Amino acid sequence: MQDILFEPIVINKLEIKNRIYMPAMHLNMAENFHVTDRLINFYKKRAEGETGAISVGFATVNDLAGFYKNIGAHKDEFIPGLKRLADAIKNGGAKSVVQLNHSGRYNFSLLMGGKKPVAPSAIASNLTKEIPKELAIDEIKKTIKDFGDAALRVKKAGFDAVEILSGTGYLISEFMSALTNKREDEYGGNFENRIRFGLEVIQQIREKVGENFPIIVRMNGNDFMPKGQGREELLKYAQKISVKGYADALCINVGWHEARVPQIIASVPAGVFSYLSAGVKMATDIPIIASHRINTPQTARRLLNDGEADMVAIGRGLIADPYFTIKAKTGREKEITHCIGCSQGCFDHIFKLAAVGCLCNPLAGYEETKPIIKAENKKNILIIGGGVAGMTAALTAHKRGHKVVLYEKNRLGGQIFIASAPYGRQEFARLAEDLIFKINSSDIKVIFNNVDEKIIEQGNFDEIIIATGAAPAIPNIEGINLKNVVSAWDILQNRAYAGKKVVIIGGGAVGVETALFLSEKGCLTGEALKFLFVNRAESYDDLYQLATRGTKEIAIVEMINKVGKDIGKSTRWAMMQDLAIKGIKVFTQRKALKITESYLLTEYNGKQEKLFCDTVVIAAGSVPYNPLEAFIKEKRIHYYVIGDAEKVGLAYNAVHKGFEIGRKI
Repeated sequence: MQDILFEPIVINKLEIKNRIYMPAMHLNMAENFHVTDRLINFYKKRAEGETGAISVGFATVNDLAGFYKNIGAHKDEFIPGLKRLADAIKNGGAKSVVQLNHSGRYNFSLLMGGKKPVAPSAIASNLTKEIPKELAIDEIKKTIKDFGDAALRVKKAGFDAVEILSGTGYLISEFMSALTNKREDEYGGNFENRIRFGLEVIQQIREKVGENFPIIVRMNGNDFMPKGQGREELLKYAQKISVKGYADALCINVGWHEARVPQIIASVPAGVFSYLSAGVKMATDIPIIASHRINTPQTARRLLNDGEADMVAIGRGLIADPYFTIKAKTGREKEITHCIGCSQGCFDHIFKLAAVGCLCNPLAGYEETKPIIKAENKKNILIIGGGVAGMTAALTAHKRGHKVVLYEKNRLGGQIFIASAPYGRQEFARLAEDLIFKINSSDIKVIFNNVDEKIIEQGNFDEIIIATGAAPAIPNIEGINLKNVVSAWDILQNRAYAGKKVVIIGGGAVGVETALFLSEKGCLTGEALKFLFVNRAESYDDLYQLATRGTKEIAIVEMINKVGKDIGKSTRWAMMQDLAIKGIKVFTQRKALKITESYLLTEYNGKQEKLFCDTVVIAAGSVPYNPLEAFIKEKRIHYYVIGDAEKVGLAYNAVHKGFEIGRKI
């Protein structure tokens, strides 16, 4: 039976060998708008992995469209770099696409040398807090021409197609939405006027590139903005631009950057937004590309087989594994390194103006600069601890040709399984499962036992890597040893249970995750919710209450002035929103003074307050657990300490440190 994922598809006159489309993702790898070797090497690997088509960008159409870390398409001087990029993608076997965009009010004046961002109307965004300059008619016409000129440069550079970003809260969608377009001229007011700018951009590009050059439009299926554009209006726009002379394919994404509906994090169900591409597909006659949270071949095939799309956009899945496509094609799906939606290396790096990396794939962005080379001197290596840091170090050292023995006292994966316990964080377990599969597929010797001094003395090890992780921090609070006091780690591993009223001491990541984990107790499951909703068993409001409020009353107590300070920016806002949705009380700048069998005594602004509860959960952070370092040092065996055993931090840091140590041994 033919695998639908690997059937060819034609867009305009461009034949693409399979249905996998890598969408444009800002990587922060350009330098002063110029394509770099780092960018070329990154995309070359994804092309060699048999991705059908790759879109790069976004690329700028003028000097107000983006900033210096964007790929530039607004001057002829950028054509040689664009050509090198196009050649690398095409030589790798994929079709090449450039996404053109103008950031509009989403640009920051700080990143443009003080220039003011522009928009259809002078309305600030929640993203930048800056009030943009309203574009005059002549500036609008000039911007439309800039799109066309940039598209022609893309064609001259040798790319196979051009994509226009007409969504996500950028300039074209700012014109389209009544939320951000308050103009009273021909570019504002009614729907026909508000979409005029987008239509004229597409027309201008068509004039420049000709009728046989494919134009793809990436647009929202729903912008998820209050008083913004929902499905109905955007569907009309899709129908307008899917006729001859406009777009040849539509890539359907979702939400603006300001939207309060999570779009890319781990809690977003796989392929959940495909109903939007399905709606557009049923209303149009051109190829439709579905996107967002499609990170497995199984999800991709389901969307194609169910008729919800003609292609699937897989972005971060291809960051995590450049050979995703070829592994799916050749029956090696178990070998795929999956994106887990953590955002630690991709979106969180974007906010820091750092180049995109990946928690699951330490080579992402370092394809040619951090090769794993066979070691000249093969060594006998002991790794103590089978968490993600230890397993990554073991796999990397093994690829170097070393003989590796990995000791783990419980089960491989370590604390990542604790991180995966809360609702919406289950994907984190996939990282451990992927690493475990690779360990089990190698000849790395795994021993499930504690390492003691005798093993170290008699093992004849050349190098030792200590990856023993962390232990829960125990604060010095009166009553800490009472029976109603439990550890967050024990709660998350179902080794302890909480009563009806719960107070959590500690508002870091573990405290927030524990609160959300407990808040699901007694809530309707997704399956139960659908059954009751379809059969109209309860009202919408009651179903919402039953799906969001469980059987426990939960409060978090935190000493500093915010909770979740150690959660990445891409994920934190959604978790804070979930705390509010679940009715979890948050007490900041509170000191825990004393635990009793019925309450936690706290202090706030010099005043004491009792928080009555059945259970107190300790989530006061973690401390490195490293009991063997002193002995190893005494025996003069060369060693490294990695992961939380060295310093408690993000899983991203642990994996990357394990990779670096494995490379250098």
